[in-house]
Amino acid sequence: MYPPAVLDDLNLDGRIYWPKSPQAWPKLKRYLEEAKGLPLQDIVDDVYALQTMGGARGERLGYPTQKPEALLERIIQASSNEGEVVLDPFCGCGTAVAVAERLGRQWIGIDVTHLAISLMKSRLRDTFGTRLSEYEVEGVPQDVASARALAEESGHDGRYQFEYWALGLVDARPGNNRRRGADAGVDGYINFFDDESGKAKTVLVQVKSGHVQRGIIATLKGDMEREKAEMGLLVTLEPPTTPMRQEAAAAGFYVPEHFPDRQFQRVQIATIEDLLNGQGPDVPRLGLADAPTFRRATRHRRSERML
Repeated sequence: MYPPAVLDDLNLDGRIYWPKSPQAWPKLKRYLEEAKGLPLQDIVDDVYALQTMGGARGERLGYPTQKPEALLERIIQASSNEGEVVLDPFCGCGTAVAVAERLGRQWIGIDVTHLAISLMKSRLRDTFGTRLSEYEVEGVPQDVASARALAEESGHDGRYQFEYWALGLVDARPGNNRRRGADAGVDGYINFFDDESGKAKTVLVQVKSGHVQRGIIATLKGDMEREKAEMGLLVTLEPPTTPMRQEAAAAGFYVPEHFPDRQFQRVQIATIEDLLNGQGPDVPRLGLADAPTFRRATRHRRSERML
């Protein structure tokens, strides 16, 4: 709050920044040497929330509580040095983890939902590519017995947590409607490209942790027809029955227009045991890495001193 005469002098000295937009507020230019000796403030008023017009839109991943990287970068740089450990016990979509990786810190991220874990893995892969440091994921099922325990868990919305985890095994994006009934709707989607149209094709994914029967395949076929999906995938904890396999085989094959010598079973069944053993679904792979499960994160490089 300056009197007009002081503002005039500041403007003549080139100390006022005038935004291009007439609706934006002018700002006072502050230089680094003027801040020496001032204590670090606990109010941040120059970093916009991602949900506002001034937020970094390219960072948005669709996670409701996502924070801007600029905010976490300031906090991490002010409170740690390169090589030290950053802990985020409620890491959500992994902003603190991603920024810590970029700034050459070690990191530990904790979250209760398997949806957040899948999102963080995708974000780290998309952001750093081959430059990503090695890391381990603890607390996720490693065998069929632990997968069954997750499916049977009653706390923390255990039924959906099993679905989120299972969808992550096939790099599928969860369906948006979490209020549906127990056996209706689509659990997830896999996108893939197999031509030059630029339009993604779709694999509908259904996840089942309990008893399975032939009617599940018939329902999946109906969902595929309704949503005009090229392929369908059933992920099941329990082994499929012979009639289920017959019903899936009766759906025929999907043949990509640009690869007439390739054919893919239109409706496929994958057990959790198969997926844990590295036997994933047979989906057209052309451009699959370019059709992200989640909204793609911006690519960054880690600190050169840490490479």
